Amino acid sequence: MAAPPRLGAQPRARRCRPSPAPVTTLPPSPPPSAAVSPSPPPPRLSLPRRRATMAHGGPRVSAAAAPRGAARLPPPPPLPLPLPLLLLLLLGAAAALRCAEPCGRPRPGALTRGARSPPDPRHGGGAAAEGSRSRRASSSAGREQVSLISTSFVLKGDASHNQAMVHWTGENSSVILILTKYYHTDMGKVLESSLWRSSDFGTLYTKLNLQPGIATVIDNFYICPTNKKKIILVSSSHNDRDQSLFISTDEGATFQKQPITFFVETLIFHPKEEDKVLAYTKEAKVYVSIDLGKNWNLLQERVSKDHIFWAIAGVDGDPDLVHMEIQDPSGGYRYITCQIQNCSDKTMRVQFAGGTDRDSLTVQDDYIFLQTTLGNQTKYYVSYRRSGFVQMRLPKYALPKDLQIISTDENQVFVAVQEWYQTDTYNLYQSDPQGIYYSILLENVRSTKQPEENVLIDILEVRGVKGVFLANQKTDGKVTTLITYNKGRDWDFLNPPDLDMNGKPTNCKPPDCYLHLHLRWADNPYVSGTVHTKDTAPGLIMGAGNLGSQLVEYKEEMYITSDCGNTWRQVFEEEHHILYLDHGGVIVAIKDTSIPLKILKFSIDEGQTWSTHNFTSTSVFVDGLLSEPGDETLVMTVFGHISYRSDWELVKVDFRPSFTRECTDDDYESWELTNLQGDRCIMGQQRSFRKRKISSWCIKGRSFTSALTSKVCECVNSDFLCDYGFERSAPLKSESSKCFADFWFNTEEPPEDCMLGQAYTSSTGYRKVVSNVCEGGVDLQQNLAQHMCPLMAPKGLQISIREESLDVKPGEDITFIVRQEQGDLLNTKYQVDLGDGFRAIYVNLTMTGEPIRHRYENPGIYRVSVKAENLAGHDEAVVFIQVNSPLHALNLEVVPVVGRNQEVNLTAIVLPKNSNLTVFYWWIGNNLQPLLTLDNFLVTKFAETGHVRVTVQASCGSSMLQDSKVVQVFDHFHVLPLKFTKHLDMYNPDIPEWREDVGRVVTRLLAKETNISEETLLTVVKPGLPTTADLHVLLPANQLKQKRSVTSDKRIATIKQALNSHNISFFLRGGYWVLVTLADSSSDSQRVGGGSGYWAIVVLFVICLVAVAAFILYKFKRKLPGRNVYAQMHNEKEQEMTSPVNHSEDTQNIIQGEEFIDDDLDSQTLVTPSGRSGNLNSYRVPLLLMPVSVQSQAVTQAWF
Repeated sequence: MAAPPRLGAQPRARRCRPSPAPVTTLPPSPPPSAAVSPSPPPPRLSLPRRRATMAHGGPRVSAAAAPRGAARLPPPPPLPLPLPLLLLLLLGAAAALRCAEPCGRPRPGALTRGARSPPDPRHGGGAAAEGSRSRRASSSAGREQVSLISTSFVLKGDASHNQAMVHWTGENSSVILILTKYYHTDMGKVLESSLWRSSDFGTLYTKLNLQPGIATVIDNFYICPTNKKKIILVSSSHNDRDQSLFISTDEGATFQKQPITFFVETLIFHPKEEDKVLAYTKEAKVYVSIDLGKNWNLLQERVSKDHIFWAIAGVDGDPDLVHMEIQDPSGGYRYITCQIQNCSDKTMRVQFAGGTDRDSLTVQDDYIFLQTTLGNQTKYYVSYRRSGFVQMRLPKYALPKDLQIISTDENQVFVAVQEWYQTDTYNLYQSDPQGIYYSILLENVRSTKQPEENVLIDILEVRGVKGVFLANQKTDGKVTTLITYNKGRDWDFLNPPDLDMNGKPTNCKPPDCYLHLHLRWADNPYVSGTVHTKDTAPGLIMGAGNLGSQLVEYKEEMYITSDCGNTWRQVFEEEHHILYLDHGGVIVAIKDTSIPLKILKFSIDEGQTWSTHNFTSTSVFVDGLLSEPGDETLVMTVFGHISYRSDWELVKVDFRPSFTRECTDDDYESWELTNLQGDRCIMGQQRSFRKRKISSWCIKGRSFTSALTSKVCECVNSDFLCDYGFERSAPLKSESSKCFADFWFNTEEPPEDCMLGQAYTSSTGYRKVVSNVCEGGVDLQQNLAQHMCPLMAPKGLQISIREESLDVKPGEDITFIVRQEQGDLLNTKYQVDLGDGFRAIYVNLTMTGEPIRHRYENPGIYRVSVKAENLAGHDEAVVFIQVNSPLHALNLEVVPVVGRNQEVNLTAIVLPKNSNLTVFYWWIGNNLQPLLTLDNFLVTKFAETGHVRVTVQASCGSSMLQDSKVVQVFDHFHVLPLKFTKHLDMYNPDIPEWREDVGRVVTRLLAKETNISEETLLTVVKPGLPTTADLHVLLPANQLKQKRSVTSDKRIATIKQALNSHNISFFLRGGYWVLVTLADSSSDSQRVGGGSGYWAIVVLFVICLVAVAAFILYKFKRKLPGRNVYAQMHNEKEQEMTSPVNHSEDTQNIIQGEEFIDDDLDSQTLVTPSGRSGNLNSYRVPLLLMPVSVQSQAVTQAWF
């Protein structure tokens, strides 16, 4: 499984890409007064910048709990022997308890110590071995004895060297290379080094003399991945004026010096052709060699480090192709490819239209990933098998803050996304085979930020069995461990063991208590992580954790399972580093501790019993463990040091004498893979494996294969997961299989990339798990219907500038980029008007990605527009260019429906807020003369009905940003206030697009329920919490000029009935159904209009009515009952209606427009600025005479 690089970040090394040896650093040596105190553990390695790490059972360093004695097997009964012979046997038995612990694949590494001693002038010959020891440890009564041979070797003269890099060239090789060096931290370079070589699995080492009589300083060495006999050393002169390469083709037996003219920072071997190498220099240049470093040619300059990739075999057609991210002269970054024979500006190919973010290019297996950021919006793109780039489709409101690629194995992408509401957790998503559409697998996977912005995500792939993952989920502050057997479709807790390591009951019973494991990746590359798995030992998992309701950080008890997580056993009470030998036939464990030790433990029966072995006579600080690549042999190496000022010591531990024969078929037994529910059909097949019998005493050998048989199963519901746009109501519950469409996803619409003449398949909400091989049975996709793509109108048309600034200087080149998110591309014409007289018509403009280059010679404001049009419809994008200063980004808040001649508030939201420095430019319609304000709002009116485009720009210094909205102006419409159930507030990111989508789904549901035309309904969701909305009921097109409409009254009653009957609801993440109801079920709708003639008649009638009433009062001087009380109430009401709107109220609660009064006044209500409605029955006459003054206020609700 590939390591998880982050888009826009430095990825870690991948398969087929050799990397320099990792470096492990030990702290400085303690002062003399503290020399007898225990030494601290080696600190953790620094991981590459901005990357996520998915644990593979890799190495880890941490302090363990206080040591506890390991259970030893009882020795055979003593026999009556003479005293001298008895003493001899006792000494031999004591030495037989020694055993060694290798870890992981052999790879170079470095270890650092403190005080520097004078340099050792010796450069030749090998130091003598300390000696070899052979002891026998009894494993159990009646079993054969385990005979281990331990041989120690001290690298004499390297006590001053504070780093060591170890590499076992392996497979089928006995050669081990060790590079020790003194690295000066303050100077940042290597001052001394020694290279040691062993050709007998580490029994003896010889110091190599590369240049007799000349001190040679080696910075690093690199091993060819396809032919490990080929090695390149990088050497620097003492004055740092030049560098040289030392090249070997015989595993380091001989080297040839090759001077170079540049300074190497890293070398990258070709994954298939062993003599081709790329060199990245400290000057960001890339050189290429096709003869193993003997000759070099400059390939490219201004290249991003760690974003250089050789061609992938089987995907890239040309093996000499190189993928690179380079910086262009303008400062932006681009993704290019070129051949190593010729990579000039004329021959290189730009693979992505437009610029990319720095450090975002990732080439991995069948996929290429990159990201772009424009303003405050980041988009992620993927290319599958070198096809065109397509935007990755996460759930619409995931709104990722960060995205980490976890895996690209088996034609599928796993990504971890930190969404807008998360801080220390990520959500895990799984893609379709093309890597485009993503469905959620698990929420709130724990993450940890490390120094230099590294991100560690608690998810681990169990190696050896495909589809099995472990993950730590953090919910309400508690961390629990989950396991999946079907690639994340279902997750379950780990079953706790019934007994502890001492045979006592654990008293841990589900659902209150489970087993939880630490899933940390080791910083030291020479030790295992907290969970250890191997491809060569399927089903065998060892990990550190605890029993309880949640994971406890300081508890690191060791547990083991040999059936892939079904049953667990406790083996140790403190954390150990683990190494598997002979396909897991021998398990070696050494305590993770900060004190020196000389004992290791081993098991030959899958951890059921353990023996101990003294691997050295003197306790040492263990720096690492090593075995031959593949873990197929029984030889391992322990390396460390006695003190921080001592020489390096290496101990070879050989288990081979303990096993005298190779296993036969009779020595194996089979076991079947099952999940925690006991199902044998996993990922569509029944799989059985074989393992060595506990009673057998033999070597599995290199030819051993663990997979035994597989049988295809019939498909069941668990073989399917939710398709894009759908979610399960209870993602963690295995019994919940039904998928529901998210509210923003319209299942009836064709996909956005659907082209005329093509066919598409409508989703049933389910898709088969990738790599699942089940056949027949249940088919949740059987009702898939094929449809022909209709001609789709263009939508989401965007025009932007490659330089990301709308404020330019006269004569400066501008590159316009036109993008279209939806609609047909092949049959659409694009009319471009650059505002200075230049006009052109393009075909397939957004498909080809062809940029539009232009230059404005004179200062001014230019309206640049692009209109996309086909037979199905059209869309338009407008951008205003100021030839003066730059532009950034903002959001325009406006009610989309207003009444004619009614005041409307336009509000611009800018982040960050610079109220005293920002100038706002407002364009109404196509007017080139904007209105300028220092406030972020503008109150205006629209005199004519129709669609009016409103555009705003905000300028602050040299930065500027634009947003544009279309406002619909009508004479008459009704407004109904709506409210939602509280669950919607939990998932309200409070951004305009989210509010628009919620409004659209409410409108669509109402139209479907009431059979009212969707074109006459518009739901506007207001900013802020709690989430509320206004439903605008527009008059039909054939009744827009009528003053009154009986039909509209019937529609209002129908809508109210639907809302009051609780018939309008939609599905939300988390399994919630959101109910839409009236905010005040007893109130009538407000009718807003702008018909001046009708208003004049009504006002004239009311004036006459009041005049007649006044005349009657005066004429007859009759005292009306309660007149004083009436006057007092009238005055109070007038004060309420004429006071300004409180500035704490949300502007969106103000209904733009005057109140339309129907003939039947008793049936009307008045909507106050606070959104409350009051009945007019009691005070109709006085209220109609009152002047109403409404002060608009800027919307201050955050929209990010």
